[in-house]
Amino acid sequence: MKDFYTSTQWKNKRAAILSRDGYMCQRCKRYGRQREATTVHHIKHYDEYPELALDNDNLISLCEACHNFFHPEKAKKSNKSRGNHRYF
Repeated sequence: MKDFYTSTQWKNKRAAILSRDGYMCQRCKRYGRQREATTVHHIKHYDEYPELALDNDNLISLCEACHNFFHPEKAKKSNKSRGNHRYF
């Protein structure tokens, strides 16, 4: 799995999705907020649906706080207290 995220194919797809979404967090946008996206998230998780790994409809641009909402187990200690949204 780690190899996938360092692959040129993923890096190119990630850049394309961020560009598609205007480099804005799509979850924040849904709530009328503007926040820069830093992560591309698999809606259906890569480890369960590897066949959807590069499917545009399965990828969404998120800010760090929104991505941590979906993956609290991956959130760094230092990030847990900052940038979290109260509307989740």
